[in-house]
Amino acid sequence: MASPAVAANAYASAARMLDSGGAAKAADPAGQSFGEVLKDAIGGVLDTGRKSDAQTVAMASGKANVMDVVTAVAETDVAVSTLVSVRDKVIAAYEDIMKMTI
Repeated sequence: MASPAVAANAYASAARMLDSGGAAKAADPAGQSFGEVLKDAIGGVLDTGRKSDAQTVAMASGKANVMDVVTAVAETDVAVSTLVSVRDKVIAAYEDIMKMTI
């Protein structure tokens, strides 16, 4: 499990990327661009992480139920695992494209 400092740095890094518009901005006439979808997905993971952090702080101050904290942490774990899995698939697809001969 990640330490609070690592998690805080990851949240800050992702927030900077979202604020600076780090994702591609090309619009797709049929709907959202890939960059927008990616931005929404990262934002969802950030929101889940913030909710988990808030639940943990509330439990430490005696205002939250342990079950709520465990549920929030589990949701964050699933969201981060899913995001990492998608990242790995994108990297693998990129590597496959780079191996193609022209």
